[in-house]
Amino acid sequence: MKHRLFPRLTAAALTLSLIALPGAQALTVEQAAELLQKVYVDEVPQSVLEQSTIEDMLDALGDPYTEYFTPEEYAAFGASMSDTSLVGIGVMYRQTEEGLLLSDIIEGSPAEKGGLAPEDLIIEVDGKSVLGQDSATVTGWIQGEEGTDVTVTYLRQGERESVTLTRATVVVAATTTELIDGHIGYISCSTFGLETVGHFQEGILEYRDEADVWIVDLRSNSGGVTQAAVDAAGCFTGEGQIAYLRDGSDSYGAYYHEGDSLTLYPVIVLMDEYSASASEIFASAIRDHGAGIIVGTRSYGKGVAQTVIDREFEPEYFAQGDAIKITSHRFFSPAGNSTDQVGVIPDLLLAPEMIGAAAYLLSGPGDTSTTKGLMRIDMNWRWSIDLETAKSEEYKDAFQAILDAVPTNKNLWLGTGGPEGWEKRDMEGLCQEIGMEYHAPVFPDQEDVTYDTAVSVLKTYDMLHGREDGRFCPQETLTRAELCQLLAVALNCAVPTNESPYSDVTQDAWYAPAVIAMANMGLVKGSGDGSFSPSDPVDHQQFITIMGRLAQRLNLYLYDEVKNRPEGAVNIVGLLRYADWAKEGAWLLSYSQTGYFGNPITLLWDEAADIEPTAATTRDEAAYTLYRLLSYTDILPA
Repeated sequence: MKHRLFPRLTAAALTLSLIALPGAQALTVEQAAELLQKVYVDEVPQSVLEQSTIEDMLDALGDPYTEYFTPEEYAAFGASMSDTSLVGIGVMYRQTEEGLLLSDIIEGSPAEKGGLAPEDLIIEVDGKSVLGQDSATVTGWIQGEEGTDVTVTYLRQGERESVTLTRATVVVAATTTELIDGHIGYISCSTFGLETVGHFQEGILEYRDEADVWIVDLRSNSGGVTQAAVDAAGCFTGEGQIAYLRDGSDSYGAYYHEGDSLTLYPVIVLMDEYSASASEIFASAIRDHGAGIIVGTRSYGKGVAQTVIDREFEPEYFAQGDAIKITSHRFFSPAGNSTDQVGVIPDLLLAPEMIGAAAYLLSGPGDTSTTKGLMRIDMNWRWSIDLETAKSEEYKDAFQAILDAVPTNKNLWLGTGGPEGWEKRDMEGLCQEIGMEYHAPVFPDQEDVTYDTAVSVLKTYDMLHGREDGRFCPQETLTRAELCQLLAVALNCAVPTNESPYSDVTQDAWYAPAVIAMANMGLVKGSGDGSFSPSDPVDHQQFITIMGRLAQRLNLYLYDEVKNRPEGAVNIVGLLRYADWAKEGAWLLSYSQTGYFGNPITLLWDEAADIEPTAATTRDEAAYTLYRLLSYTDILPA
């Protein structure tokens, strides 16, 4: 059985979107500079403030999220986060080299009445080819006055067809809810706007008597209003902390949801690489509160929030209706974690084409009167899968993808009958018993790995890669370049666009993007003479220092541990052999954290006192420390 939650094309564009028209710039350069200095999350370089135009100023700043809006652009920005009521034909599409590939047809729209369907490929509008045209131009061709006609030519399975449609006002809800199979509440949310929470509440209340599991689809949801995401998450988490924000002066703010949850049942959040910002706040809150799991690809990794300043806040600066959006805060999950760069790591990492079908299987059969014919995965909640459905021709690929994505540290069960009849299985035994393939998350030389669970879990989440021949070589030492590559993969860093800051790291070197990315994040430093020495081995104190910087970047509690470190804390006996520049990182990772009884909790492979500071770091030790940091902070799913 096919449902609307699969397939769903990513990065779909709405042909009903508003066109940004040129307008006079009202904000002055001096005013823009003043606002940047007052609001921006980091110190604004003088070279930015000295630019002669706002456009040049924002280009020099290099922040893609800080932007100026003309009055028309600001109106379009606001409309993009709300239910849209515009004149058009009512289709969603993805622009391709062959034409406009339709991904969805709005119910009751002219397109639906004219017979257009998903997967149709629009190639002409009123006889004009769409090939090579930008989205705004094609949107202008399709839109027009209500009651006027437009002829659309499209390909369906290679056959050319044309249809004349009468333009009409179409309302596109940014959030919709439906009930699937009588027990799955499916909420599709394309943006977090002012109306979003109301849609969530209405949908949950309408179906909560029937639904025993919820799916919230945030694929291609690039964010929106933070408070909307906070309140929407609260529908599932109930009362509690949803997010923290920290500004450039290290002052914190918090988003707290008051009120009970609207359902007692868990939620599966669907995410892809385009899910960002407010979507990541929503997903992180669901995970940290134990309200459900996340399924899909790693999210975009936008760990910063923006403040929009318009005439409501500065009437003298924005009298013409223009506005400026400035990156003002970094945000953190209830567990204190940033999503910047690293994104939200899903509980089950799946290929995009498997996400919808996998969520359907995880939603269970509905009838829980017997466990016979079911398997169960314990991840925050207990997720039961009907084996007959899972092994059917339609779902077997998605089922195999689920089995491959389950980390080795999760509990698996096979149903034996009755409401509570379960027997524990390991993955290899389970796959053999139910007739599925077993793909072990191991490297060819896994027998040489000391920290087996750490390496296997990181490999499952595609956060750890081997050498060119596939081996991990756990006992070999890391070079400085290899460490940068290891961290860049784990953090899911985007390829940097700036030039190398080091004289011995050329742009065409295989490790250059990783080294530049780590330098941009402030995790690695040069040798003091403008070089980086990429082939040199990384000793323990260098490695621990870099991981200490990473810990502070990823988690606000670890950041504050260093900021509020007791005087003399690094001058303890266990750190006497470390260089002064390395003591802070060693203290943070080995002595700052304590258990319930005051016992120290180390995030290293051994206590800092028992590690030789100048000995070379092995790939095994690096993998374990990365795993330990990510799992301790719950960046890796618990």
